Amino acid sequence: MAPNFQPATLDHLSPAVLIHLVLAVGALVLGPLALRARKGSRLHRASGYTWVTLMLGAALSSVFIRDFRLPNLAGFTPIHILTVVTFVGVISALVAIARRNVQAHKKAMWRAYVGGCIGAGAFALMPGRYLGSLLWHHTLGLV
Repeated sequence: MAPNFQPATLDHLSPAVLIHLVLAVGALVLGPLALRARKGSRLHRASGYTWVTLMLGAALSSVFIRDFRLPNLAGFTPIHILTVVTFVGVISALVAIARRNVQAHKKAMWRAYVGGCIGAGAFALMPGRYLGSLLWHHTLGLV
């Protein structure tokens, strides 16, 4: 172990960030099950409703995460655009399936997963951001 090694922890993160992280990781992990389960099955519905809850919870919790260091508007930074996009995308998918428009539902759910989970996750893991530093520097020792 290097003499100045300090283990990276999540101890100092705010409750809003921790809640957001747990919900977002849950959505990232559960998403493929919901998307790949046989459509209309109990598994599809249960995993889908759970995924929707996780996504909307993650989007809502992001409202309480502010950063005044980056270009911002009252602490809201460009990544907060994904908050609105997530709400609109997930709700439009629910409206589509309520109207029995399966194709629109499928397309909206895939977009919400790719943009809200994979896109936002990739942004969060960029070097220089906290989670990126935690992964790339402290955990893997790369950047």
